[in-house]
Amino acid sequence: MSNTTHSSSVPLAIDDLTVAYNEKPVLWDINLDIPEGKLVGIVGPNGAGKSTLIKACLDLVPRASGRVMVYGQEYKKNRRLVGYVPQRESVDWDFPVSALDVVAMGTYGRIGWCRPVSKKYKQEAMVALDRVGLADYAHRQISQLSGGQQQRVFLARALAQDAQLYFMDEPFAAVDAATERAIVTLLHELKDQGKTCLVVHHDLATVKEYFDWVLLLNLRVVKAGPTEEVFTAENLKATYGGTLSALSEVGVALKQTKGVTES
Repeated sequence: MSNTTHSSSVPLAIDDLTVAYNEKPVLWDINLDIPEGKLVGIVGPNGAGKSTLIKACLDLVPRASGRVMVYGQEYKKNRRLVGYVPQRESVDWDFPVSALDVVAMGTYGRIGWCRPVSKKYKQEAMVALDRVGLADYAHRQISQLSGGQQQRVFLARALAQDAQLYFMDEPFAAVDAATERAIVTLLHELKDQGKTCLVVHHDLATVKEYFDWVLLLNLRVVKAGPTEEVFTAENLKATYGGTLSALSEVGVALKQTKGVTES
């Protein structure tokens, strides 16, 4: 394993990360430093390991090898600095809690687990709900909310954590236009506050619009860096290869990529 020392100003540093399921590598030898204050799109074909990368960083899946550092420390030491928005389909939406209850969970890292949520932190949770346009739904059961509203509740929970580094796993998947606009607005607010967001994203046509930094992933890091430099025809073809189902999406993205001429 690498003994590289990373600066405490680097939000996320990954050294020699490999993840395998049933001895089959899902991520292989990932090395990556994410700069501070960036909106980072994690892009690649289905099965490329995008969600696995996030989960490996958060200790939600075991690593075969490698190290993940958050602001110069192992994740478990700086967990309080990290916010997480999981895939919506991975959540049990029938659990009997209100939207406000879910958002208040984001404050547990500061008040401690199993301690009552004080008025101060409930007010913070309400502010977070208001920021995603759901203050009027605070006391509604999460099972009674639409899919887009449920997604915004989890975004509000991440806001309530007041983190410095955010991981978001497909926040734009199957949401309505209003929720998509709310997410984009929120991402830019976080960036303006100097915070860093890593977002698993599938819509290639909006990558350049939404993200200023991009990670192209297909089991390995194909390329990572500023979107204007990395999101090119050559790099997209290297990332998606022969994935036929993605060709139409790649085609749309390429047409929107400046300086690319169609062959």
